[in-house]
Amino acid sequence: MLQAAYKKHTLNFKHPGGTSRGILTRKDSWFLFIYSTDDPSVRGIGECSIIKGLSIDDRSDFDEMMNHVCININNWQYLLEEGLKEFPSIRFGLETAIKDFVEGGSRLLFKSDFTNGIDSIPINGLIWMGDYIEMKNRIIEKIESGYRCIKLKIGAINFEDEIKLLKQIRADFTSEDLELRLDANGAFKPKEAREKLQILSDYDIHSIEQPIKARQWLAMAEICDNPSIPIALDEELIGIDDHMELSKMLDELNPQYIILKPSLIGGLSKSNSFIREADNRNIGWWVTSALEGNIGLNAIAQWTYTLNNSLPQGLGTGQLFKNNIDSPLIIENANLKYDNKRNWNFNLITNDLS
Repeated sequence: MLQAAYKKHTLNFKHPGGTSRGILTRKDSWFLFIYSTDDPSVRGIGECSIIKGLSIDDRSDFDEMMNHVCININNWQYLLEEGLKEFPSIRFGLETAIKDFVEGGSRLLFKSDFTNGIDSIPINGLIWMGDYIEMKNRIIEKIESGYRCIKLKIGAINFEDEIKLLKQIRADFTSEDLELRLDANGAFKPKEAREKLQILSDYDIHSIEQPIKARQWLAMAEICDNPSIPIALDEELIGIDDHMELSKMLDELNPQYIILKPSLIGGLSKSNSFIREADNRNIGWWVTSALEGNIGLNAIAQWTYTLNNSLPQGLGTGQLFKNNIDSPLIIENANLKYDNKRNWNFNLITNDLS
């Protein structure tokens, strides 16, 4: 028989993270522990991570559902298939906790050259929104750290300042030297999006994420149709659980890329189905963490490595928090690595576990 327990842990940002939806200083995660009554020492751990105002399971009954999962843990297969459709982050946490438990409770969910420390995952450097000087200094820091792919969040400061910043970057680094990705987080109005994309295209932009807010399919389809900058959809995927709706969305919008965030779209298995549908339509994709702590990031990174996607992935968020869980995950020269000489430290979340 299985037993389960959970504990909430609020992650605090080292520095405020600016997006077009506001400033982030903290975020909540719930850690799910699964073990057998025969041997409680073997524990699978999964992270259920939400982003306020973005996750569809950012709702008042979240703790109630976490408790429901713990009480009904021996029906975990039903929970994954049907019972957690409205709680994608809990489904991700349960799925990865079960996988961890089955693999021996050592946080090695997908053993590979990555977890053996032989290979690594190339990642992009994330530049949060700030004023012109702040963003300029952050970009310089990332480039000096070895990043050759940078993702800038745009849409919160003056558009002319953002153009000035891009112009200066391209004066120093060509597209062969530095790949630039943009993330608008839905900041543009549909009527202005094409004009702004045309202006931005002067700076050799690899792609732009979610130029307008999600669920404006007619407007988004027009933007995705022969755009001046390739369009990558991420928020658009949130809340789509039905296979037919997914197929309809991809067919109608026909984006150049989709971005997979397992905590937001319902887990690794669900993400695999998104990948299959994208591949069938020759739509590119990559994986991005959604501000999980190192428990969730570890599961996503190990799974991502098995996908053999050569594009830089968005998996550098583990260093954002003051009180993250100590883990073997490290970043060296713009690559995410698994350092077997480093140990996990769960004291922050296992002390006084209820």
